[in-house]
Amino acid sequence: MPEKPDAPRAAPHPDVVLEARDLSKHFRVRRTLRSIAERDRPVVHAVDDVSLRLRRGTVTAVVGESGSGKSTIARLLAQLYPATSGELRLSGKPVRAARGKSFRAYCRQVQLIFQDPFGSLNPTHTVRYHLTRALRIHGRAGRTAAELEQALTELLGRVHLTPPDRYVDKFPHELSGGQRQRVAIARAMAADPKVLLADEPVSMLDVSIRLGILNLLRDLKERLDLAILYITHDIASARYFADETLVMYAGRMVEGGDSETVTQRPAHPYTQLLIGSAPDPDRITGAGEEPGAGDATEGEEAGGEPPSLISPPPGCRFHPRCPMAMARCRTDVPPRFDLADGQWAACWLYDGTTEERPAPQEAPA
Repeated sequence: MPEKPDAPRAAPHPDVVLEARDLSKHFRVRRTLRSIAERDRPVVHAVDDVSLRLRRGTVTAVVGESGSGKSTIARLLAQLYPATSGELRLSGKPVRAARGKSFRAYCRQVQLIFQDPFGSLNPTHTVRYHLTRALRIHGRAGRTAAELEQALTELLGRVHLTPPDRYVDKFPHELSGGQRQRVAIARAMAADPKVLLADEPVSMLDVSIRLGILNLLRDLKERLDLAILYITHDIASARYFADETLVMYAGRMVEGGDSETVTQRPAHPYTQLLIGSAPDPDRITGAGEEPGAGDATEGEEAGGEPPSLISPPPGCRFHPRCPMAMARCRTDVPPRFDLADGQWAACWLYDGTTEERPAPQEAPA
């Protein structure tokens, strides 16, 4: 029998720092009418039965469209949301719902970097305040003012904000977007974590400085042996930055494997749609300009719209948009099918019981 779409297949590996097993998160839609009972309120199936492993010294990317559940995954792993079902394991040990001191202890090992660096920093406080407060909260401030100043200098040096005197007394609005994100990363590193959860950390930055932030995170990963979860909608940046890529659609994982393999030989029709819909430098108009916002790409024309997560379709959630959907796809949730080179796909095309498995398609050059 094939396995569940993203279920771990073996005992915990010693390099696995944080693991999610069959994690689900359902939100009840708010209603203004008091007469509506709690049980009658609609439910948003934001995440359903997702499993993943974050390994030390490795970047794992989760890629998908807006609304696919990527950021919810990050917040579940950070314990900002309580899970509806499923289990978290940190260093092989089950994690209970963290509150108070237990939440602070968990945060020392698992830190979240938000998408918006300006919104995540209090504009009324300086860089010094943000970083020293984090150092004190996590017990790394030292006993003397000199030790605190040394720790502050080391943090700013880690994120390449040097000399520290140039930045330490500035307010967030006095910094560029890239500098603010470096401060946010330094604040996360103040806890000396084992895991960084980076929720689209470069999507709100200028294109010219995104690469610098990704290279900084890669440098921290290599020097400190961090496990990093990289949430993104940009599959090209996942190929560049991540060792492993997981593709998420409508609250479920549909494909995973080595980033180079997934992006060059996408197996799931949704991954093929993502890559086919990415901006193509060769697809330009005669005037030398890219198509306007009203011009749909081939992937968009064939793909349609993502489903409502209040009433997700039965079976494979991608089947209403899938050009290769079969009758079985409309009724049965596909399990995970292992392919070559560690790649897997949750798609009935790879069942192999009724017809020969198709080979994963080569991505467009």
